[in-house]
Amino acid sequence: MYILLFFVLHWFLSLFCQTFFLHRYASHKVFSMSKLWERFFYLVTYVCQGSSFLNPCAYATMHRDHHAFSDTEKDPHSPHFFTDVFQMTWATVLTFRDHVKRSEDGCGGRYPQWRLLDRIGSSIPSRILFGVAYTCFYINFATYWWMFLLLPIHFLMGPLHGAIVNWCGHKYGYANYDNKDHSKNTSPFDFLMLGELFQNNHHRFPNSANFAQRWFEVDPVFPVLKLLHFARVIRLKKV
Repeated sequence: MYILLFFVLHWFLSLFCQTFFLHRYASHKVFSMSKLWERFFYLVTYVCQGSSFLNPCAYATMHRDHHAFSDTEKDPHSPHFFTDVFQMTWATVLTFRDHVKRSEDGCGGRYPQWRLLDRIGSSIPSRILFGVAYTCFYINFATYWWMFLLLPIHFLMGPLHGAIVNWCGHKYGYANYDNKDHSKNTSPFDFLMLGELFQNNHHRFPNSANFAQRWFEVDPVFPVLKLLHFARVIRLKKV
């Protein structure tokens, strides 16, 4: 029971940080926040992503390239130029490393950056320590051998989420708009990926806080954004 609860919490907390802080805030600036809150969510992202922490500046610049060159040869992770999801993910990892190196020269104030935490979070010792912590938790609470098969998912949670979104969101589902690419809305009820699989909608309206556009579509993160807006934690551009 503890193992499954931990797995679900890690899955959704890591994913929430990715869609809330890295994607909607760092990449698209669909809302603003004070420097104090930015540092708070920066730290939360580091803790929740753990061994698969993604540098926010590098994530943002790579993601902007994805929008600028969606499903072309210059797209850093279009599934239409790879034979399988593993090749696409590995190519994305290599491209991300290049963006991390560029971020070391500074983000020019365009994207969030906390150099100390970026160095710590991207370091091998930090990733190993988180991996050891996950493993120790499983050793203490796992009741069946098969539960240990979930450990690799914990180790690679961030890249795994990205692989699911980039592969499925540009191959499977339906399209509300002709975006001149292969973006799809994989499901009208995207609770498992917290709205990230509304790729067709998102590529049409990249700066919209709500990834759902049709009456039957549900973006579970958008109500959270509205709540944080009214609590004055963030300021949405449009409510």
